[in-house]
Amino acid sequence: MSVNPELVGRTFPPAQPYLVGREKVREFSRAVFATNPIHHEPEAARAAGYDDVVAPPTFAVVVQEATLAQLLAEPDAGIDFSRVVHGEQAFTYDRPIVAGDELTATLTVTSVKTLGGNAMVTAESTVVDASGEHVVTATSTLVVRGDDA
Repeated sequence: MSVNPELVGRTFPPAQPYLVGREKVREFSRAVFATNPIHHEPEAARAAGYDDVVAPPTFAVVVQEATLAQLLAEPDAGIDFSRVVHGEQAFTYDRPIVAGDELTATLTVTSVKTLGGNAMVTAESTVVDASGEHVVTATSTLVVRGDDA
């Protein structure tokens, strides 16, 4: 089955809210070698003007994951997860993610292209805080390898 081109423009329901924990930020920071003290020490983050530790920019993928799971589970999407390769990732921030944020993400499929027997699916996950203010948009392109790839 090929990727359904009618996915373009489809918006999925918001994922369950994600409460950003201080220890999760610290764990993620260690995993990506983010050594700035604002990622680990609340005092350093507060001195820099934040309420708590600040997540590294790529932390948004943790929140985005739930929205991508919705896309991959969509019965009519035609996406075989065993053939998916993550092709590209980008983030557009209005403000950093900070421990204590309650974030909700909503995914919209923005593009489906077929190239050389493979499909490229681009989706944007818009992430807002508990007050509905935009925090970040995480854009992912997934490559779905064709049968011959």
